[in-house]
Amino acid sequence: MGDDGDGTSFFDPTKFKILVIGIVAALGGLMSGIDIGVVSGALDLFSREFHPSTIALSWVVSAMMAGAALGSISASKLAQKVGRKRALICGAGVFVVGALGCSLSWSIPSMISFRVVMGYAVGLSAFTAPLYLSEIASEESRGAMISTYQLMLTIGIFAAFLADTYFSYRGSWRGMFGFAAAPAVMFFIGVLFLPYSPHWLVMKGRHREARRILLDLRNDPLEAAKEIQAIRQQLETKQEGWSLLRRNSNFRRSVLLGVVLQAMQQLAGINIVMFYAPKILQAAHFDSHAQMWCTAIIGLVNMLATFVAIGLVDRWGRKPILYVGFSVMALTMGALAGLLHEGMAEQASQMIAVFVLMVFCAGHAMSAGPLMWVLCAEIQPIQGRNFGMSVSTLTNWLANMGVSVSFLPLMEMFGASGTFWLLAVLNFIFIGLTFLYVPETKGMSLATIEERLMSGVKLRKLGR
Repeated sequence: MGDDGDGTSFFDPTKFKILVIGIVAALGGLMSGIDIGVVSGALDLFSREFHPSTIALSWVVSAMMAGAALGSISASKLAQKVGRKRALICGAGVFVVGALGCSLSWSIPSMISFRVVMGYAVGLSAFTAPLYLSEIASEESRGAMISTYQLMLTIGIFAAFLADTYFSYRGSWRGMFGFAAAPAVMFFIGVLFLPYSPHWLVMKGRHREARRILLDLRNDPLEAAKEIQAIRQQLETKQEGWSLLRRNSNFRRSVLLGVVLQAMQQLAGINIVMFYAPKILQAAHFDSHAQMWCTAIIGLVNMLATFVAIGLVDRWGRKPILYVGFSVMALTMGALAGLLHEGMAEQASQMIAVFVLMVFCAGHAMSAGPLMWVLCAEIQPIQGRNFGMSVSTLTNWLANMGVSVSFLPLMEMFGASGTFWLLAVLNFIFIGLTFLYVPETKGMSLATIEERLMSGVKLRKLGR
C-alpha cells in the first residue's frame, strides 16, 4: 500500500513536510482574509448598537487599512532584523489581540483602534508570509507556494462571510469579530514550529543552520549546497532604495508602474464589494438574512476564481487576462448601476444583481487580484526590489483605505447607481492603461526584464 509496484512509495515525506510548512505560513493569508471579510456582516449590527455617523462607520472599515499600511512599512526591517519566522510570530500575536479587542469593543473609538491593530497584523503578514514561502520552497514549487497565500486569503474571506451569516441569526457582531481569534491562536502556535528561513540564516552568517534546514527540506546534499551558494551570490547584490530612485530614471519608471498597478487593483472596486456587500444588497431590497447568504456565495465565487488565475497566468499571459478581467468588471459595474437605477423591486432583478456581483468578483479574482502582485515583483530590478515592493505594498493599502473610506459618502452624494457608474468608467480606463503601459512578462526571465528596463525600453515593451 503506497507503492507503485517498483518498491517506490507514492508518499514523499520531504514534499509533505514542505507542504505542511507552506500551509502553516500561509495561514497569515487566511487571517488577513478573515479580517477583511468579517466587517461586512458586522456593520449593520454594530451601527444599531452605537449609531455611528457615515464618516465614523467608514473609518471602522478603513482603520484596518491604515494599520496595514503601518504594518507594511515596518515589515521589511522587522523581517530582516529578527527573521521571517519571528516576524510571523509577532503578526500572529497581534492578530489575536486585534480580534479579541474588536469583539470586546465598548465604543466607536475603541473599535477603530483595535481595527488598526488588526490591520497592522495584516500588513505585516502580507509582506512576510510570501517572502518566507519563497525562501522555503524549492525552485519547482515556488510559484505554487506563493500562490497559496492568495488562495488562503480568499478562503479566509469566504470563512468570514460564513461566520457572519451564522452570527447574524444571533444578532452578535461581537461573535463575528471573536471568530477570528481561534484561527489566530492556531496560526500563532503553528508558526512556533516552523524552521527559520535559510536565506535569513545565511544573511546573519549562520551557514551551518541554513545548510541543516535545507538538507532537511531538500533531502539532497548537492541541491542544498547549490542553493546555499545561490543565496550567497544573491546577497552580494546590495539593495538600494532612495539613492537608486534619485539617480536612476529607469528605476523610477518601474516603481511608478508598480504604484499604478496597485492603485488599479484597488480602484477597480473589489474591496467595496468585500466590505459593503450587505449594504449593496440592502440597496437591492434584500432582507438581512438574504444579504448574508448572498454575501457568502459571493465569497465562495471569489475563492474558486482564484484557482482560474493560478491555472491561466502562465498559459494566456498577464495582459490578456487583465483585458478580460477589467472588461468583465467594467460591464458588471455598469449593469449593477443600471439595475440600481431601475430600483430592483422584483425578485428577478434582485437575483440578476447577485449574479452580476458574483461575475464581478470572479473577474477580479482571476485577473487584477493576483496578477498585480506577480507583475510588481517581475518589473523591479534586483538591487531595488525590496524598495519597489515595499512602495507597491504601501500603495495597495493606502488605495484600499481611500476607496473604503470614501464609498459610503459617495453613495450619499451620488446615490448607489451613480457610484457604480463611476466604478464602471474607472475599469474601462484601466483597460487603456493596461494597453499603454503594462508589459507582457510571460516566459521572460527576471534578468531579461531588468536588462530591458535599465536600457530604457518602453514599459509596455519590456516583455514580449
